[in-house]
Amino acid sequence: MLKQKLVEEFTAKVSEVLAASPARDLEKNLRATLTALFARLDLVTREEFDVQAQVLARTREKLAELEARLARLEGEASPAEEAAANNPAMDSPQSNASV
Repeated sequence: MLKQKLVEEFTAKVSEVLAASPARDLEKNLRATLTALFARLDLVTREEFDVQAQVLARTREKLAELEARLARLEGEASPAEEAAANNPAMDSPQSNASV
């Protein structure tokens, strides 16, 4: 029991000395300096970065879907355009007047 109390007192004294030492002040000043430096930089938090990465992933998925849809629509339009190109009589106004 006496040993444990001695260890606790020693730990408390060491903590007290370290708290009052110049090293503690140096740490506080360094933290303040780094905080000010990072505030001036145009940095984002990890959370903001992750959110933007998710938005980008969804946008890429949507783009891929739209590109596939456009390719399907262009594929459907091509046969109709080919039929019209092969039968020029259907496009001329004179052939419509005689019908």
